[in-house]
Amino acid sequence: MTKFRHLIWMLIATAGLILSTSQSQAQLRQPDVGDQPGLIADDSVELDPEFKKTAVLYRTSEPAGTIIISTAERHLYLIQGNGRALRYGIGVGRDGFQWQGLVNITRKAEWPDWTPPPEMIQRQPYLPRFMAGGPGNPLGARAMYLGTTVYRIHGTNRPDTIGTAVSSGCFRLVNSDVADLYERVPVGTKVIIRQKPEL
Repeated sequence: MTKFRHLIWMLIATAGLILSTSQSQAQLRQPDVGDQPGLIADDSVELDPEFKKTAVLYRTSEPAGTIIISTAERHLYLIQGNGRALRYGIGVGRDGFQWQGLVNITRKAEWPDWTPPPEMIQRQPYLPRFMAGGPGNPLGARAMYLGTTVYRIHGTNRPDTIGTAVSSGCFRLVNSDVADLYERVPVGTKVIIRQKPEL
């Protein structure tokens, strides 16, 4: 009887592991919320106060001009020096698409064109292979390209996704905020992406 119970528990555990794995794989195949070509941003969307651009106290040893992204907090900080930063609310990558590292802004574009990478096309075959920049483009009003990766800091045509984790790894801001940040940072700006807040 004990062996039988043990066998039952092993089968239940295995089934749970298979279910968990298949759920994770299904999550990776879900459409990216906000990557909806042709949708015009609803600028009447009211952001939660936590995700509105604001000046904050921020202790760091990084020099002024550095960008620090905290995936967990859904915030992007532009360091001002003297213990201060400008804080912007962002949308971040969903489970399975979050990352961390140190990169630089290698290129900037106003009303950028969008060429979804092959991995995104594989997940969402209905996406266009190319879309010219403009108000209906999912990259929004501005884009800042991160190193040699496929990731960007960019605007959005879905302001309701700020503060959420739904993207394929890019960091999105409302168009007014991304335009403000774009004017403040040059190509070459250091960008630190952290999944956990700095202690």
